[in-house]
Amino acid sequence: MIKKLDKLIIKAFVGPFVATFFITLLVLVMQFFWLYIDDFVGKGLGAGLILEFIWYQGAVLVPLALPLAILLSSLMTFGNLGESFELVAIKAAGISLLRFMRPLFFVTLLICGVAFLFSNNIIPIANLKSRTLLADIVYAKPAFDLKEGVFYDKINGFAIKIGKKESNDSIIRDVIIYEQTNPVQDNFIIAKSGVMRVTEDKRYLEFNLRDGWRYQERTSNAYSPNTEFIRLGFKEYTKQFDLSAFQFVRTDDSVNKNNERVLSMRQLDIAIDSLRKENDAIRVQLTKTMYATWTFTKYIDSNWAKQELIDTGKRKTATTFSQWLPDSAKTDVAQRASGQVNSIRVGLESTATNLKDRERIFRKHNIEWHRKISLSLACLVLFLIGAPLGSIIRKGGLGTPLIFAIIFFMVFYFSSTMGEKFAKENTLSPFMGMWLATFVLVPIGLFLTYKAMRDSQLFNKESYHRFAKKMRSFFNRKQAA
Repeated sequence: MIKKLDKLIIKAFVGPFVATFFITLLVLVMQFFWLYIDDFVGKGLGAGLILEFIWYQGAVLVPLALPLAILLSSLMTFGNLGESFELVAIKAAGISLLRFMRPLFFVTLLICGVAFLFSNNIIPIANLKSRTLLADIVYAKPAFDLKEGVFYDKINGFAIKIGKKESNDSIIRDVIIYEQTNPVQDNFIIAKSGVMRVTEDKRYLEFNLRDGWRYQERTSNAYSPNTEFIRLGFKEYTKQFDLSAFQFVRTDDSVNKNNERVLSMRQLDIAIDSLRKENDAIRVQLTKTMYATWTFTKYIDSNWAKQELIDTGKRKTATTFSQWLPDSAKTDVAQRASGQVNSIRVGLESTATNLKDRERIFRKHNIEWHRKISLSLACLVLFLIGAPLGSIIRKGGLGTPLIFAIIFFMVFYFSSTMGEKFAKENTLSPFMGMWLATFVLVPIGLFLTYKAMRDSQLFNKESYHRFAKKMRSFFNRKQAA
């Protein structure tokens, strides 16, 4: 049964949590756009396309925004209750801090469950859509933009220069058009003026030129020194340019279907099992292939070394295989052995590189499997830090809680990023790498909870001043003695 005290703490927590969650999500999305701002600017992307990408990318960043939102909101909640002395009154009534934290503990567990379901079912789809859309945006050409006095060469096969554009951007003057279809020949058009317009279907750019000349060079053979030069004058001349390359093209989502980020845990289990079996099969095949080329291995048990050979009339036991070879055969045998060893070495290096790449893919799938659980439980881990820390510092608002939230979130983010990097490089196992942040922060959370339960003066400046004063008095007495 939910008591009034439980309703009080939940009500005090919900408001800051919702506000900090959306603020955190907005900051993370803007930080992502800051990294890719150069790929978005100048490509004529519509507002609908940008909003669609923000929608997908925002969904991808939800598991990262939830832990920070819980950390900051729990800090604010318990800090506000401590600053208004409500926390003191609750403790005076004989209610322990753990009992007071219990309703938010279960709320955080519920959020962890929602975060896991979101990561397992929604994030793979959002990752698939956002990765495909981002690749299309990055590889899209900049929007068509002719500037005065500058050669524009983004249209395949042409370089266009306009001396001046009128205010309506349709009337152009002093036009030069170079054709780049054949590097051996020089073909270009010069016109005094013209009208520039784009067709209704946005497929072609049309120049209606006036009072100009077309220069053309012809030759039957690119290597022939004999060429024919043609000059044609015109009063009106129409030239069209294909703009289909500037149109944004959506790639099918299936191109990224094998990426580990777009798989659910069930799909990751299947992929991990398949990769493990394939890698084991490659190792077995490598062993068979390697020993198959070494034909001498089937004679490895022979007792040739125990046979006696006659050398200058004396009998002795052979100690090396080369002693059984005549001098005329030693060079040939050495060359053949060297060639066989080099061939085997090249084959082994190629197979080792392939196997190393496959092992990296295998580790990345395991990393993604652990990420879905570790990021979900990170909400609970950061709550165990935020709640006791807020009751210790007893400061509400956004000032002090925000500073502590940033510090501990940076510890969480850098330790998880470092662990993931070590796991990808096979320095740590995927389990150790992805749970490194949890191993670092859980002891801190337990320590802060222990201190909060005993009304610790951990962040009280006066306690440190008193401690420093006692130390100075102690050293003064020692010096006087």
